[in-house]
Amino acid sequence: MLSMISHPDCRNHDAGPLHPETKARLDAINNQLIMSGMDYVLQHRDAPIVSRAELERVHDADYLDRVYALAPGEGMRSVEVDGDTVMSPGTLRAAERAAGSGVMGVDLIMAGEANPIFCAVRPPGHHAERGVAMGFCLFNNIAVAAAHALEAHGLSRVAIVDFDVHHGNGTEEIFKDEPRVLFCSSFQHPFYPFTGHEKETDNLVDIPLSAGAGSAEFREAVSAHWIPHLREFKPEMLLISAGFDAHTADDMSSVNLVDADYEWVTRELKSVADEFCEGRLLSMLEGGYEPEVLARSVVKHLNVLLG
Repeated sequence: MLSMISHPDCRNHDAGPLHPETKARLDAINNQLIMSGMDYVLQHRDAPIVSRAELERVHDADYLDRVYALAPGEGMRSVEVDGDTVMSPGTLRAAERAAGSGVMGVDLIMAGEANPIFCAVRPPGHHAERGVAMGFCLFNNIAVAAAHALEAHGLSRVAIVDFDVHHGNGTEEIFKDEPRVLFCSSFQHPFYPFTGHEKETDNLVDIPLSAGAGSAEFREAVSAHWIPHLREFKPEMLLISAGFDAHTADDMSSVNLVDADYEWVTRELKSVADEFCEGRLLSMLEGGYEPEVLARSVVKHLNVLLG
């Protein structure tokens, strides 16, 4: 059964009135799920708080100490962690829930209690490196989930696929030397965070897209590069960093994907999960900053996962 993991605490992260990463993103998704009728066929679960030990699988202890020390208490002013990553009084708990959602999702999937799973959480995570917060991200949520699958459940091959328009630099930095993880990322290049370039190694597959690229370029790159590597890797679980900011109506980028592209790539990835992973698939929200378009794209994504 398709499950969605989220938590009201994820709405309490406030990066400021002009910041694109707002609670309106989750509100739009929830509203679209209700309007589409999908809300009534989803199993809803509350995200737990991630443990320190779970975070330390992918983040340095001194980095975590700094994040917790910076976190403002109730009634305090927000603080800047870097130029575009802000902590408000509600941010730390939101980030703990976001990272905890992936841990819960992996546990539910491995126990056979739910599958597939979508984590509708914020703040996003794929830019957070072992010791660096950046790009709206504090904890690398998808990396926490992958490490949990490896260490707590003994999996030997976990694939992470990231179709956010920004390179998943944090996820790549964390797992670049980990042969048990295959990381596949598509992204506009050159573009923030100005990392990543075309590469295909045993465990890293980056496919940069030029400004102006659209459906044809994206689908050709996925078919020619991601899918063969995924099939050769034969993952035991597939995790998706699901960012929807490559949509043509999202002014965060200059890539021109449309709703149908998210439907198509989800179908391609679900086929891999069905063939090699016994269907084990967890998807986690990353970017997507035009709320109406984000919500519509998420429903397309979930419709395919629902089968």
